[in-house]
Amino acid sequence: MDRPMINLRQIKCFQAVVELGNFSRAAERLRTSQAGVSHAIHDLEALLGTRLFDRTTRRVELTEAGQIFAAGVLPGLAEIERAVESVRDLSELRTGLVRIAAPPLLGATVLPRLLQEVAKLHPSLRLRIEDVGTDLIVPRVRNGLYEIGIGTFNADEEGIDRQHVLSDRLMVFIEMNHPFKSLEEVDWKALADQRVITLTRESNIRLLTEIGFETAGLPLRPHLEVHQIHTALSLVESGAGVAVLPTYAFAALNGRGIAARPLIGPAITRQVSIITARERTLSPATTAVRPLLRKILREMVPEVL
Repeated sequence: MDRPMINLRQIKCFQAVVELGNFSRAAERLRTSQAGVSHAIHDLEALLGTRLFDRTTRRVELTEAGQIFAAGVLPGLAEIERAVESVRDLSELRTGLVRIAAPPLLGATVLPRLLQEVAKLHPSLRLRIEDVGTDLIVPRVRNGLYEIGIGTFNADEEGIDRQHVLSDRLMVFIEMNHPFKSLEEVDWKALADQRVITLTRESNIRLLTEIGFETAGLPLRPHLEVHQIHTALSLVESGAGVAVLPTYAFAALNGRGIAARPLIGPAITRQVSIITARERTLSPATTAVRPLLRKILREMVPEVL
């Protein structure tokens, strides 16, 4: 037959009596009756088979067995209480760390806004942000190195939950006085006589740009090739040419003298998503930060259909 188990209430009553040296004060701390504390100690002593306290009308003292029991159990109770408080801090957003991975452009534009918003709403939370290539984000989110990833990802990534944020479309970015500005949309064929600035072949955007030119029956002969969207935008602003970039490049405009028009014939679209690991429970901090990130993305990047 199984022996009855010592429970946490009995240990907490024992702790209170040890620390306060008095059953009535222990009852006050625990917000219970003195009889309730006495019964808990009596049951604990019965389970251990020995007295833990010597009681007189004037004082309560630990027996030798009580001293041994206190030395073994009270540090463990303190650890339990610290663990409980730590978990409560997490659940009530008094602490927490969220690691976020994003492509360089989104890391440089959207995430600073997120830092400001989190500092205002949840000042005890910490964010750790890394700008990395899109190809690195999915495996690192899946493996738990990041809680959140943002970018454009394949729809069938194993072990990943995707939350669609907005549709991203290839556009032509131009100076404000460029003739394309009078158009609502620009056909790829109209780029035939333009000095086209593209990203390098390491970028997925370059692959989509090549698809657009090929579908339109045009050869792609870049006037300039650059690694970063920021660089392409600076070149457009300087009059060096027009750039084929995704919609989310709007997030980096910051008052630049640049306009953009959607490309058609074909219209090439992708989905910008927030991803998390499917097999990992989201922390309270991650659950709080994710909708803020979605809100900021939608505010900073127009959805062009």
